[in-house]
Amino acid sequence: MKTILFIEDEAALQKAFSDVFEGEGYNILSALNGEDGFMLAKSKKPDIILLDLILPKLHGFAVLEKLKKEKETHDIPVIILTNLESLEEVDKALELGAVSYFVKSHYGLEEIVEKVKKALNEK
Repeated sequence: MKTILFIEDEAALQKAFSDVFEGEGYNILSALNGEDGFMLAKSKKPDIILLDLILPKLHGFAVLEKLKKEKETHDIPVIILTNLESLEEVDKALELGAVSYFVKSHYGLEEIVEKVKKALNEK
């Protein structure tokens, strides 16, 4: 069973995503701030990370930067899932090593599930 780490500070969104992904057969780990998310990534080594950018304790860009610098987490694919949609933010996230960048308001849950499956090379 593949494990997804969802680093998102909105508890309601965490719950909605967890329900959908668990229904699809994934194990979900959740963190409500960047610091906890980074520590979970290091200790649990999920198969993929969904990362918001606007987070308490440690901004999403800082989390992404740290993930890509650490030997244990460097190769974990990171998908940015945020409400920030400027080209500068998209470019910065991709330069820091994110595999994809999605603006929450532009995608439904099912679309995100499909994107994650594709990133994990699953059908």
